[in-house]
Amino acid sequence: MTAEEKKVIFASSLGTVFEWYDFYLYGSLSAVIAMQFFSGVNPTAAFIFALMAFAAGFAVRPFGALLFGRLGDMIGRKYTFLVTILIMGLSTFIVGILPNYAAIGIAAPIILIVLRLLQGLALGGEYGGAATYVAEHAPHGRRGNYTSWIQTTATLGLFLSLLVILGCRVSMSPEAFNDWGWRIPFLISIVLLGISVWIRLMLNESPAFKKMKEEGKHSKAPLTESFARWPNLKVVLLALFGLVAGQAVVWYTGQFYALFFLTQTLKVDAQAANLMIAAALLLGTPFFVIFGTLSDKIGRKPIIMAGLVLACLTYFPLFKGITHYANPALEEAIATAPVVVTADPNECSFQFNPVGTSQFTSSCDIAKSALVRRGIPYSNEAAPAGTIASIKVGSTVIPSYSAAPSNQTTVSLGHGPSTHAATPTDAKAAGAAFDKGLGDALKTANYPAKADPARIDTVMVVLLLTVLVIYVTMVYGPIAAMLVEMFPTKIRYTSMSLPYHIGNGWFGGFLPTTSFAIVAATGDIYSGLWYPIIIAAATFVIGMLFVRETKDVDIYKHD
Repeated sequence: MTAEEKKVIFASSLGTVFEWYDFYLYGSLSAVIAMQFFSGVNPTAAFIFALMAFAAGFAVRPFGALLFGRLGDMIGRKYTFLVTILIMGLSTFIVGILPNYAAIGIAAPIILIVLRLLQGLALGGEYGGAATYVAEHAPHGRRGNYTSWIQTTATLGLFLSLLVILGCRVSMSPEAFNDWGWRIPFLISIVLLGISVWIRLMLNESPAFKKMKEEGKHSKAPLTESFARWPNLKVVLLALFGLVAGQAVVWYTGQFYALFFLTQTLKVDAQAANLMIAAALLLGTPFFVIFGTLSDKIGRKPIIMAGLVLACLTYFPLFKGITHYANPALEEAIATAPVVVTADPNECSFQFNPVGTSQFTSSCDIAKSALVRRGIPYSNEAAPAGTIASIKVGSTVIPSYSAAPSNQTTVSLGHGPSTHAATPTDAKAAGAAFDKGLGDALKTANYPAKADPARIDTVMVVLLLTVLVIYVTMVYGPIAAMLVEMFPTKIRYTSMSLPYHIGNGWFGGFLPTTSFAIVAATGDIYSGLWYPIIIAAATFVIGMLFVRETKDVDIYKHD
């Protein structure tokens, strides 16, 4: 590898690390951001709105891919992904100095969401530019190795953001961090931005693009050529459904959903969970380069498809193993005193309310909400129509109650249902009795309020998390080279960026939300895994049947 090639890889990778760092800061600090910028609504709705603002960054990524992909194919790779990092870095820095809701009112969340949209647009143009730029500098037979360094950047960016946040948290009181300390990681990004821009300014344009431009063969309408002509559109669709969709759900399961599962479901302390995830990322990250290099020898497709199959076959036992080693008390309680919700199915809602406006007041909804809020898994049992829902914990039955605003409301105080005109006092008394009864029953059955640090087998949890990260490296390590090789030079930036960002921005970015909704609806803490398993399995079938191997493709072809 020449000095120039090393500089290309280092500059592209370093800049992309910083972009991912910026992007993940928001996700990691959503709870604090909810308090700062959405304090005009109740805390639950505030957190939901904060998550929606985070999701908005994912939603616009494909549009960034179209915008910057077109520019990259028309004016060049270097200047386009120089623009993307400027937009990303400045947007992140401004979040760090943005006045909160208490200072400027409704303008604060509006500006915040605009900044999130700008970040998503910039990220939509960054990855395709970096991957294309590095691949077009790589010698034939080494593209998998060269581009695999780009693939480490998302993991390293997440790792860096977690470390900076942890450093800030441990260096000050929780009150100080929530008040002003959370801004420090955002403000630090201006230094990272300066380094990235300085390095990228020293780079030359991609040799493949320069050659094509000199020959006058560059595209004047990359969007039309990419998506309005069936031969290329077909390849775009195959890239999305036969490669990227599965890669995305494996990636987000192994890094984001695993963290969510530890903290929200298993009630592991957030700092301990972040450290275990960080350790797994540190152990697993070298495998990006290992599998990228291996793909130069045996092909990209076999490694990606193997990662998908392994994920589908082992997700359930791996996550059950994480439960066993991270919160054995929960596992024991589930086995000895299973929780069952008995209710009329017709009064049970799908309790996923992203805008925080719905009211869940039926006895079934109240029962399930109470269990989901405590992170308690349960099974469902149908009851005759009109039956007041109840929760059975082992052999103890706790009747629920209805808080519906009707003239004739059934209320249970734990002594059987009675029907009379509803009053706020009735609902409040019923709620207090229900909460006390459920809390006492769960405590008696030894359901833990949080994971006991003394019983966490940290080594085994990190080992299982590392296995999840290795699956990520299998599907993600070779994919940049493969996407570059699937498309001709003149529309490569545009064509590869769109399926990548639809797959990762939509299929992957909404995975935690979707999986959480499935868990909340079913009561099974592992049921959220069906989303990534089904997507990965479908991608495997389409990929095996219709996607061809690309490692020997000549990427200097213009047509």
